[in-house]
Amino acid sequence: MKLIFIHGAPSVGKLTVAHELAELTGYRLFHNHLTVDLVSAIFAFGSEPFVLLRERIWLSAFQAAAQHNASLIFTFAPERTVREQFITDTLEVVESAGGKVIFVELTCDPIEIEARIENESRKKYGKLSSLTQYQELQTAGVFAYPELPDSGLTFDTTKLQPKETARLIADKIRQV
Repeated sequence: MKLIFIHGAPSVGKLTVAHELAELTGYRLFHNHLTVDLVSAIFAFGSEPFVLLRERIWLSAFQAAAQHNASLIFTFAPERTVREQFITDTLEVVESAGGKVIFVELTCDPIEIEARIENESRKKYGKLSSLTQYQELQTAGVFAYPELPDSGLTFDTTKLQPKETARLIADKIRQV
């Protein structure tokens, strides 16, 4: 089982690339907002019960997938409501069941991120889609998060098309 852990700032193209990667690999897509939307229907975003339940769902899904050898693609936007322990717990849950976590970082030029943030497709998933709000959150340090493990898979999506990025990722993960 492989857990392809795609991470990066808002608007770098995580979900768009993940859809393309799922099509290429046949892996299931478990994107961030599936859980965020579910948990925010019960608890306020960022509250302690929200953080704990969101994390429990993520880890339970990873564990079940690993136990049943079902490879997954997961999208993750690092931000300060996620506990640092989440990454360690993810590695432990997946690896203890014989799986492997492959971290893939997507980056993008900040000016391009600002151009993409208000894209209509982001609203469909309830994502951050206000440039003003994004800038305020950025200034407040909301997206500050400790470095994630580096697996040497970093792709700049500023000029790469999603299909091309997904193909590059698929080629690399076949070797892991």
